[in-house]
Amino acid sequence: MKETAAISGYHFASGAHSPSHTYLLPCVRGELTPLAKVLHPAARRLFDLGCGNGSTAAALIGDDWTVQGIDPSETGIAQARANHPRIDLQTGSAYEDLAARFGVFPALVSLEVVEHLYDPRSFARCMAKLLEPGGTALISTPYHGYLKNLAIAVSGRTDAHFNPLWEHGHIKFWSVPTLTQLLKGAGLEVLRVHRVGRVPALAKSMVAVARKPT
Repeated sequence: MKETAAISGYHFASGAHSPSHTYLLPCVRGELTPLAKVLHPAARRLFDLGCGNGSTAAALIGDDWTVQGIDPSETGIAQARANHPRIDLQTGSAYEDLAARFGVFPALVSLEVVEHLYDPRSFARCMAKLLEPGGTALISTPYHGYLKNLAIAVSGRTDAHFNPLWEHGHIKFWSVPTLTQLLKGAGLEVLRVHRVGRVPALAKSMVAVARKPT
């Protein structure tokens, strides 16, 4: 598909964490830890939708989750396989029927992905299909809200922040209401939204916690 080709060129130069992991992973772990405690060890299965270079998957494997995932970036999957060869991370996209390919999971993460997608509704539907009834999804994306948008404009950073020349970069800019609307439209219940990195009004990202109804 043209949409898959458009996002497959996102480049990963290494298998290391990105700077965003410093504020995303503590929040993700804070949500996943109590979930893991109520699951049998054999049931601690998690899907990483947009796994990039595999660094998030590797961190969560260390927390006793069995992780599978996909990413359309060929360089990302190459880094993932080179650095984490025992984790099942494959080339693919949210525009495919991933549930038919991988099955369903009690937990799913998708970190800093949805802002890159031309068709976020297909992404949300794919994510919902990957979840078991009662399953939990954690979705992060850069946060936007009135005060932060105003601060960007006043500081003269509008062109840098909304840079249209960034190849394979951000093309959708989400607020709490719009991200909530997206997830609800896919049949998911949004339980809470964390704002992480900086003070909440100027947060770098947000992490939505959503559940598939039983």
